[in-house]
Amino acid sequence: MQKVWIYLENGTYLEATSFGATGTTVGEIVFNTSLTGYQEIISDPSYAGQFVTFTMPEIGNVGVNSDDMESKTAYCKGILVRNYHHEYSNYRAEGDLDSFLKEHGVLGICDIDTRYLTKMLRDEGAMMMIASTEISDKDELAKKLSESPRIEDINYIKEVTTKEAYVHKNGAWNHAKKEYNKAVMSDKKVVVIDFGVKRNILNELVESGLEVEVVPADFKADDLIARFEAKEIGGIFLSNGPGDPLTLTEEKKQVEKLINANIPIFAICLGHQMLSIAHGYDTYKLKFGQHGGNHPVANPDRVVEITAQNHNYNVPDNIVEIAEITHQNLFDGTIEGVKYKNKEIFSVQHHPEASPGPHESKYIFAEFAKIVK
Repeated sequence: MQKVWIYLENGTYLEATSFGATGTTVGEIVFNTSLTGYQEIISDPSYAGQFVTFTMPEIGNVGVNSDDMESKTAYCKGILVRNYHHEYSNYRAEGDLDSFLKEHGVLGICDIDTRYLTKMLRDEGAMMMIASTEISDKDELAKKLSESPRIEDINYIKEVTTKEAYVHKNGAWNHAKKEYNKAVMSDKKVVVIDFGVKRNILNELVESGLEVEVVPADFKADDLIARFEAKEIGGIFLSNGPGDPLTLTEEKKQVEKLINANIPIFAICLGHQMLSIAHGYDTYKLKFGQHGGNHPVANPDRVVEITAQNHNYNVPDNIVEIAEITHQNLFDGTIEGVKYKNKEIFSVQHHPEASPGPHESKYIFAEFAKIVK
């Protein structure tokens, strides 16, 4: 471990201890209120371009393992934790978090007041920051930060999406067998547009009885429409992903075509936002976003579900002009889910698979399977 210096765009300058990868990194800092699942959070592609501040003070104590990866690597810029535990204790662990971060090039920061940082972000909003194990001078850090592009100026989708199409062959985690269920061939096939999809979202689609093909984010809608008309596929899923959805101008055009083709569509997170934009209702940025596994959401039956969230952007309230609100966040009243009028298209803002939990929204995958042709 060595020293690391941090500079935030509001002028805050801090010194802490580093673990994991070393170097100088710029990104947007947010906070996550989840109590478990740090590996799933770190490997969630939706965090590309961001530093994640964990409000859970003890991180590293259960180690890491290959089964809990949500993608092939870790895309976040770094993590900030109060106490890092190099020694771990869990029967599923295969290694320590420090080595994991080094392998994936992610900066770890510890021995820092995460409560102070969280309160700052809550009051002032998410902001850009720079962290370095090489540069200690405040003015030099401030200069490098000012010269670096902001997160909304970078298209991280190109970094996180799959490069080639593939069929996903795993279902949900089987606790008895300690492995993922194998996919069963289905007469219902859907195509997943990969904007940065989490592995367990694909698992839940398979578990709901669907055959799942994943394609890159630079998909051509005309090709998918032709396959739908030929009855090769029966629906489209738009995945989660990182960054500002308003920057995805070409993807918007393709989603518009899918909407006009009357294909059954289910979307989450970034995909949920893309549907809104493609319908002509631009998203807006939340003050500090919603990141954590403890957000209460009211569903259509007014039953409260505890959900997992990871987003900085939201659909506008006036979307009620073309869609029915199906889910609402009970923390701040923001829209969490919509069903578009006279269409077999619906979406939610949260991550219904919620790996590692909670699991109260998994039923939404089965709802999608019902409308797939």
